[in-house]
Amino acid sequence: MRRALAAALTIAAALLAAGHAAAACPDAAAIDRFVQDYRALKPAKSFGPGLSVADGLCAQKTIVAALSGDLGRPVGYKVGLTNKAVQERFKVPHPVRGVLLEKMLLPSGTRVAVPYGAIPLMEADLLVRVRDAAINTATTDQELLRSLSAVVPFIELPDLAFAQGELLDGGNLTAINVAARLGVVGPDIPVESSDAFAAALAAMKITMRDDTGKVLAGSTGAAVLDHPLNVVRWLAADLKAAGLALQPGDIVSLGSFSPLLPAMPAVGRTITVDYSGLPGGTRSVTMTLAAKGS
Repeated sequence: MRRALAAALTIAAALLAAGHAAAACPDAAAIDRFVQDYRALKPAKSFGPGLSVADGLCAQKTIVAALSGDLGRPVGYKVGLTNKAVQERFKVPHPVRGVLLEKMLLPSGTRVAVPYGAIPLMEADLLVRVRDAAINTATTDQELLRSLSAVVPFIELPDLAFAQGELLDGGNLTAINVAARLGVVGPDIPVESSDAFAAALAAMKITMRDDTGKVLAGSTGAAVLDHPLNVVRWLAADLKAAGLALQPGDIVSLGSFSPLLPAMPAVGRTITVDYSGLPGGTRSVTMTLAAKGS
């Protein structure tokens, strides 16, 4: 079953990439306006209906280039819409990708000023760190695991960016770099190339809670494309179809292991995400949300 799903993901990535050559970027003035609104934490206007994912990638390239002056060099990728519930929310039956920039990533324990975006959200996520370029041709779970050096606890802090009532579909989400804004990074968990480790990745329990003990969300590793490694498979295939490749040292955000939760109601709270079931015991990542200026 895993092989059939992997083949389906590869085909889907190829179909997405087939439209890249014919992509039509949104108007340059509209892209520039979005960049200015993003910097100002101001709700932005949508790029409108009819924007394909390929069109969105065209816009994304320009937006990422503009923001890299503020947020640093690209350090990897964000894969979005890897959770069925989130796909249904955005009415897109497949993942989409964005780019992570260096200054988007904050260490565990960080105090994050809110609002950090126009529409600030938070979710339980997970990073993987690429060990070598063999990941681009890996097929089996063991081959993929050998090409990864670590899995990393991660709280993503996305920004849906658009003003209320503006269209946010798959093309527009791709255009705005899959809502990448910030993320809080926990400790590396070394990867083992074994069937047992692959099984543990799918079965691990992920729990988001606040400092009062209230559980905000919970899921397992299987919440993203049935297995975290399937997200890596999809990304490698999608990049290959676009003439790109994962590089040693790249990090990849695997997507939503929880609902997208609004950050504003959690101001003043410390948020922790625990990952249990992997070798070495439970690991955690934590942050405190603070009102801007406090």
